[in-house]
Amino acid sequence: MVEVAGLIKSAIGIFLGGVAGFLLYNPLFSQLIAPIMNVADNEDRFASINFDGVASSFDLMVQTSVFLGLLLSSPVWLYQMWAFITPGLKDKERRVALSFMAVSVPLFVGGVFLAWLVLPNAVRALLRFTPEGGSNVITAQLYLTFVMRLLLAFGIAFLLPVVLFGLNLLGVLSGRQILKSWRITVLFVCVLGAMAAPGPDIMSMFYLVIPLLFFFFLATGLCLLNDKRRRRRTVKREDETEAAADTATSADNLSNL
Repeated sequence: MVEVAGLIKSAIGIFLGGVAGFLLYNPLFSQLIAPIMNVADNEDRFASINFDGVASSFDLMVQTSVFLGLLLSSPVWLYQMWAFITPGLKDKERRVALSFMAVSVPLFVGGVFLAWLVLPNAVRALLRFTPEGGSNVITAQLYLTFVMRLLLAFGIAFLLPVVLFGLNLLGVLSGRQILKSWRITVLFVCVLGAMAAPGPDIMSMFYLVIPLLFFFFLATGLCLLNDKRRRRRTVKREDETEAAADTATSADNLSNL
């Protein structure tokens, strides 16, 4: 019954979120296509959004509404997932899982918001590859897919620190292994920032680079601290085992006397 109630609540949340997304569709779509319209207005190039079917505009509205519904209702269905998993966890595991969820949601939302800021510059940069004399007649469905992938990519990128720390807790990655890759990580983040910065100046690049690098090194520091704590526990356990063995040996020697 608890599982069914959770599913019903999640479905209601997604439905209400979808209704809100349906109401927000027109102003949101105007904002989404604004970068393309700006290219058409400010550059000597033809650029437009194309609906290639009679019902394609309605299909796009429904898909966008569902996507927005999932985003808007994410606190509801994430909580229901948490409520379903919680009974099978120990107290310590429950606290760790709740901490991960509490950190993951705002990080994901922050990444999506940053992607929204980056979107206009990304569209302009990609459309500049169009050869001279060419036109950009962009299918609305493909454009929506591009936007969704961009939003999800940034949201998932901001979850990287949580993933790294989780792998460290499981013993898959050590803090030193993560720290060794810092040069490659810095280079990758700087290239990403230069390509997707929301403005043409160098400060705009740093607005994107700094938070990503901050979260990476924060996760690395937490992993190093966790490794240090794990080593202390291991040494303590070995000392206790050795002391217990010495005690048992002394007891055996006394019994033999």
